[in-house]
Formats: sequence, structure tokens, C-alpha cells
Amino acid sequence: MSVFKRAGSEVYSYDFRYRGRRLSGTTDCTTRRAAEAFERQVKDEAKRDQLDTSKPLTFQAAAFLYWNEVGQYHSDPSGPERNIAWLQAEIGANTLLSDITNATVARLVAKRRGEGVANGTVNRTVVEPLRTILRRAVKMNGAKVQAIDWIAHRLKEPQERVREASAVEEEAVLKVTPEDYRPLIRFAIMTGCRRAEIVGLTWQDVNWFAREFRVTGKGERSRTIPMTAAVYDLLFSLKDHHKTAVFTFKAARTRAGRVKGKRYPITAEGLHTIWHRYIRAAVPDFRFHDTRHTAATRLVRTTGNLKMAQKLLGHTNVTTTARYAHVTHDDLRLGLEAVDAAGPETQRATVIRKVATP
Repeated sequence: MSVFKRAGSEVYSYDFRYRGRRLSGTTDCTTRRAAEAFERQVKDEAKRDQLDTSKPLTFQAAAFLYWNEVGQYHSDPSGPERNIAWLQAEIGANTLLSDITNATVARLVAKRRGEGVANGTVNRTVVEPLRTILRRAVKMNGAKVQAIDWIAHRLKEPQERVREASAVEEEAVLKVTPEDYRPLIRFAIMTGCRRAEIVGLTWQDVNWFAREFRVTGKGERSRTIPMTAAVYDLLFSLKDHHKTAVFTFKAARTRAGRVKGKRYPITAEGLHTIWHRYIRAAVPDFRFHDTRHTAATRLVRTTGNLKMAQKLLGHTNVTTTARYAHVTHDDLRLGLEAVDAAGPETQRATVIRKVATP
């Protein structure tokens, strides 16, 4: 439950997100039990408001159905929740799906671009989620919607960059990261695991005897990754912090159902907040996904083996991993330049010495 007392107040308040919609206010209750009962009533009323599919669907109702059936089971549900909340605020909760037009989508895309985000972000937070919600409403609930030219609204994206953290940048990132979150960042850089895979890691996924751990990623596909000595030591240092979650934080104060000093699992939303509050300031051009690029780039540079990187990252096709081929190309270039720098006479002398050596 998310009831709490505001500073100086004798009654409890509530503040939570429900299916992409933020609900907050006062309960007028002086006991936690009564306040929690009040909050449950608010949730029940919100559910009744959104589930009447006998009438033409509003965006709020369609978004709720999508969240209830699909979104909440996403590996990182905080992403869909944020997208739905933004769309609902811009479209209007009571707007009928049949009133959403090409002009509506164009306006939303322009609004998001005006916020200074990249084309790929616009596609992932506006075009794709809206398209998914509308198409699911048609397929599952027989909703009437207008023909939308989704291809025309999707913005052109540049090829994904491969951004590796330098040793100096890695040190800077770890230095500014709050202590409880530092092991998670180190783990990300060492293993290349996705954010959702990391925050979802539990102790039952860790096999100490075999020195390996199991993560579940995109498409609910699981893979097993061997632990290096460094990863083993890192995880072992956390084993007594929590019964189930591997990565946790200690509550700084008692509020919103948390008790000061007690440990709670790190969530994707919490990690997102920490990253933007601390790490972006230290290394502005470094994203969390770049920890994945860093791990893969270092592996390919050391081994020259793309198949090994494919297995680490969990790519189903090695062509996806081919973006890291530039590392081996760069190493080859350095080798060839070293040969050029040596010059033909030096190369010939080297060969003669090797032949003459008994």
C-alpha cells in the first residue's frame, strides 16, 4: 500500500499510479488500516470506470485493458506505465478511440519531438505504444478506430551507436553512484545484462556451485551466464542483504510503506531515477544501455570472438552482434599500421633474425 502521512498532518494521504493513471489525495483517515481500506476503494472505483466495454471505448479504458492484460507483465513495466500516463494526459482520458486520427498522432509526435528527445525515443514512447493499444482494442474488444498511417508517423532512426565507457568514465560513474546502487552498476558493466534482467535477478537464479547465474530477457527468453571471479565476489558480498532480491537499497526514511534502515529490492523505476539524478550529471552522454555495449566491446576486443559476445548478450542472431565487429577491425588496422611503421627493411631484418635463430 502507498498511504502515508504528510509532514504535520494527522490524516493519511495516498499517491500511486494505477494502469498508467496517477491517483492521489487525502483519505481523511487517522489510522493506517482505515487509510488502506480507503485506498482500495479508490482503486476499485478506478477499475469500474475503466472496464465498461459495452460502450465505445475511451482511451483510458483501452489503455487499462492493455495494461491489465499485457503491460503489467512486461519485463520492465515502469516503461509502459510512463508511456501510457503521457499519452493519456495528451490525448485525454475520455477521448473515444474513434476520435483519434492521423492528425492526433502527428500532434503527439510533434509534441514529443519538441521536448528534445531523439527520434527513436519518440517512436518507442509515442508511436509504438499508441499503435499497440489501438490494435489490441480492435482485436480483443472489437473497438472502432480510424485508419492510421503508422509508417508515415514513425521517425527515421540512425543506426544504434556502440558507446563504450572509458576507464576514466567508468571510474566517474561509480564515484557518483549512491553506495547501494554501485554493485548493480558494476555488475552491469561486467556482464552486459539489460536493466530489466538485473533488477529482476533473484537468489534462486544464482548457482554458487556451478558459478553461474540465469537471467530472463526480451521475449521471456532465459540464458545462463558464467560468473567470473569478480562477479562471484560481488554477488557473494550481497548474499545476506535480502532473502530474494540480489540488488537492494536501504530505505533512508520511513514513508510510503517503507521502514528506515530496512532493505528493499531496487526497481527499474528507482534505477532510472538514480541514473538521471547522479550519473547523467557526471557523464552526460552515457546511457544505462551503454553498460551493455561496454561489456560486449571489451569482450570482443580481448577475444575477437563475436559468437562469444552473442552468447553473453543473448542475441538470437549473430548479425545483431555484428555491430561490435568494428573492434576487431580497429585492432587489425592497428596491426597493419604497426607493420607499415616498421618499414620493409626492418621487416626483412626481423625475418632474417628469426631464420638465423637456432
